Amino acid sequence: MGGVRKPLMELAGEPVLVHALRPFLAEPRVVAVVVALAPDAAADPPAWLTALDARVSIVAGGESRSDSVRLALAALPADLAVIAVHDAARPLVSPGVVSACIEVALRGEGAVAGCPVVDTLKEVDSACAVVGTPDRARYWHAQTPQAFPARMIRAAYAQPGESATDDSALVELLGATVRMIDAGASNLKVTRPGDLAIAEAYLADSRRR
Repeated sequence: MGGVRKPLMELAGEPVLVHALRPFLAEPRVVAVVVALAPDAAADPPAWLTALDARVSIVAGGESRSDSVRLALAALPADLAVIAVHDAARPLVSPGVVSACIEVALRGEGAVAGCPVVDTLKEVDSACAVVGTPDRARYWHAQTPQAFPARMIRAAYAQPGESATDDSALVELLGATVRMIDAGASNLKVTRPGDLAIAEAYLADSRRR
């Protein structure tokens, strides 16, 4: 993205981060939201973020995603029943998916938003030679939000020396059950410049309905 922080980029007249936060702030069971920003941004956060909602607080993130989640977990109230983690660059998650993930976590299991794999998968070796074709029916793309019983996710991140690009991977090390929640086709992550145009199209379509 040319060095521009994706969550702060504009999408349909608002920062990507605002779109990502809105479905959580609309959920009445959400009592606290912690946003992990880059340290320099956390030291001088934008006014639109600090004024967004009284439930929102800001922490300085760490060097890795896992470090940032740990810091955010430490800033949350200790008495929560459920904790959800969401990528700030996923602006189109629906309130229904947020609610479904919370419901699973309230039952004592982990929940991961995502979608089934529709392309054929190929396993390759270090030289990119194909060594196998797994059954795609058994595979999903893992996205966010990911929601867990609070004690479960705190225990997962308390494991020494463990880090992951996916919160549920740490929860799986505890032997806990994690279930997939179909987030639909629109729960994209803004990663490349073209993703903003796709997100704009999804937003325009949803507003026409």
